[in-house]
Amino acid sequence: MATAAKRPKVAAGGSPAEDGRADPLSGFLDWCEKVGLELSPKVYVSKEGTVSDYGLLAREDLQIGEVLFTVPRAALLSQHTTSIRSLLEKDQASLESQSGWVPLLLSLLHEYTASNSHWRPYFSLWPDFSSLDHPMFWPEEERVRLLQGTGILEAVNKDLANIQLEYTSIILPFMESHLDLFDPKLHTPELYRRLVAFVMAYSFQEPLDEEDEDEKEPNPPMMVPMADILNHVANHNANLEYSLECLKMVTTQPISKGQEIFNTYGQMANWQLMHMYGFAEPYPGNTDDTADIQMVTVRRAALQGASTEVERQLVSEQWDFLCQLEMVGEEGAFVIGWEEVLTEEELSMTLKVLCMAAEEFKEFKEHEGWEEDTEDEESFTLSNETIPRLKASWKKLLHDSALLTLESYSSDLKAEQDLLNDKVAYGKLSLREQQALQVRYGQKRILHQLLELTS
Repeated sequence: MATAAKRPKVAAGGSPAEDGRADPLSGFLDWCEKVGLELSPKVYVSKEGTVSDYGLLAREDLQIGEVLFTVPRAALLSQHTTSIRSLLEKDQASLESQSGWVPLLLSLLHEYTASNSHWRPYFSLWPDFSSLDHPMFWPEEERVRLLQGTGILEAVNKDLANIQLEYTSIILPFMESHLDLFDPKLHTPELYRRLVAFVMAYSFQEPLDEEDEDEKEPNPPMMVPMADILNHVANHNANLEYSLECLKMVTTQPISKGQEIFNTYGQMANWQLMHMYGFAEPYPGNTDDTADIQMVTVRRAALQGASTEVERQLVSEQWDFLCQLEMVGEEGAFVIGWEEVLTEEELSMTLKVLCMAAEEFKEFKEHEGWEEDTEDEESFTLSNETIPRLKASWKKLLHDSALLTLESYSSDLKAEQDLLNDKVAYGKLSLREQQALQVRYGQKRILHQLLELTS
C-alpha cells in the first residue's frame, strides 16, 4: 500500500520522532541519498500541485516504463530490518496474531521513539500521527451519522476490538518483558492505535509468487520510504515493482511535465479507501467502486416475499443448504460493481436456490447441488448486459434486496445528488462530511443502477 490521496498526512508539532530540522523533507531526501535510495532527476517531491500534502511530480515528460526511483531493501523498515529484529525472531511464537502485523508494529513502536533510530529522518515526515483521520478516530456519533449503511462502521468496530485485544494480550506482555527497550507509559494504547493506522495507510505487502499464492501465508507488511509519498487514484500512472535487490516505482502511462504521479493500492472501492486510508475518490473517479448487499439481506428479502409459513420454512431450508455449500454466511456480502457482480458465483447460486420451488429444491438437494448446466442462466456472468435477461423471480429477489440495502442509509440518493451539485453547500461541509458523502453516493448510484437493471 502507500499514502492516501486527498487526506492530510502531517500536522505541525513536536513528537518523539522530531529531528529538529526546519525542513523535514530536506532531511528525508538527504537520508535517501545516504541509504542508496535513487530518485530520478526527472521527478521531485513537493506539496505544491498535489492532491494531498506530499506527492511526486514530473519535472520532465515521462514515457511508459521509466524508473522513477529505486529503493534498496536495506532502506525498507520491517521486522527484518529493525534494530530489534533478533529479539522479534527469538519471541516469534508469542507474537502471532490475527492481523499478522504485531512484529512490524513493535518495530515501529521502538524505532519511532528511539533517539538513535536509523529511520529518524523518515519518521520526521510524520511528526504527529494524530493527524491521521481514519474513521476509527472519529467520535462514534459522527461515524454513525456519516457512514451508516456503508459497511465502514462494522469494519471499524472489528478493528478497534482487535487493536485492544492485540495490545493487551500480546504487545503489553512483550513490552513488560523488555523494559530496557519499551516503556508502557510512552508506548501507550493510543500510540499503538496511531501506528496501526499508519500501517493501514502507508505500508506495502510484497505479492507472493503465483505458484505460492494458495500455499503460503501473505507476506508481512513493510514500510517503503519514498513509495509511500505517492498518492493514489484508480486511474494511476505508476506501479511498484519488486526484485530481490530492490523495489522500483515505474511509470505505466505517459506523464506530462508538472503532472502528479499516482500509485495504486489495487482495485479498491471507496468504502475500503475510507476505512483503510481515510479518503475517498470523488464521484465518478473511482471506476473500482462497489456496493455491498449483505448476504443476510437477500435472505431477508426472500423471507419478505414468502406469503405462508410453509414458504418461509422452505427459504430457511434453502439458506441452510447454501451455508453448507459455503456460498453464503451470516457476515458475508455480495459485491456489486459498476459493470458486473464481483461475487458472481455466490450470488448466482443464491438467487437460483432461493427461487426454487419445493420439489425442484428437493431434487437439487438430493444431488448435493450438482446438476447439468441446461438453463441459459448457467452460462451468464452477472453483468449489466445479462442481469435484465435473468428469470423474473431472480430479478425480483435481487431488486428487493437492493431496496432493503438502500433503506439502511440515513439519506436518499436525490438529497445527496442535490448536495453534490450545490458547490456552495458542498464547500461548507467538513472534509469528513465530504469524504463520507462520496462513499455513500457512489454506493447508492450502483444500487440504483441495479434497481433499473432488475425492473
